[in-house]
Amino acid sequence: MFEQAAGLALLAACYPPAMLMAARYLASVRPGRSAALYALGGLVIVTIVGCAALVAIRAGGLADPRHRHTRDGLRLALGIAAIAAAVLLACRPAFLAGRASKRGSRPPGKPGLITRLTTDPSPRAAFAVGVVMFGPSLTFLAAVEVVATTRTGIGDTIAAMIMIIIVTVAFAWLPLAVYLAAPVPTVRWLRAFDGWLRRYRRQLLVAVIGIVGVLLVIQGSAGLA
Repeated sequence: MFEQAAGLALLAACYPPAMLMAARYLASVRPGRSAALYALGGLVIVTIVGCAALVAIRAGGLADPRHRHTRDGLRLALGIAAIAAAVLLACRPAFLAGRASKRGSRPPGKPGLITRLTTDPSPRAAFAVGVVMFGPSLTFLAAVEVVATTRTGIGDTIAAMIMIIIVTVAFAWLPLAVYLAAPVPTVRWLRAFDGWLRRYRRQLLVAVIGIVGVLLVIQGSAGLA
């Protein structure tokens, strides 16, 4: 259970927009405070959603061996949804390019949303962005589903959920911890990472969602068979 849930949580953590925002906050005017509030917002929403999903799945009796087919069906449905999301995301650039050509590009000199949010962020804005960026995802829900449908003691359940929450928000608090230890090298590395992530974030997101979808489809299909 722990290995499978940790793997899915790590994939959930590889969410390029959330990683990009963490890098931008650490390069902002007040990096330490902004990044800390951003990570706190992520921890709060992930904890709330994870606990709610755990309770809902357990209340539905999916951990009961008699409901094995229902559990496998849920995994299959999550896998299909993830694959569909990956396909739609992969096709999205062509769609957006068509819309952009009709409406015209952004007026020169007007900053984008991410730039406006991270240049001089307020505490409330940083916390709110953390909540939005780390909202529920299919990959995170799949990790919680692994714990919720495993018949285990309360101690193991709590430990697994804490692990999932910490790993899911890892790319928010880990850069902050490294920054506090070595500010100058961290900012230099994050600027380079920011440029790389902006170029390849869509490909990374498609790959992560697609891998999770394939794994869940295989697990669900094998269980139903």
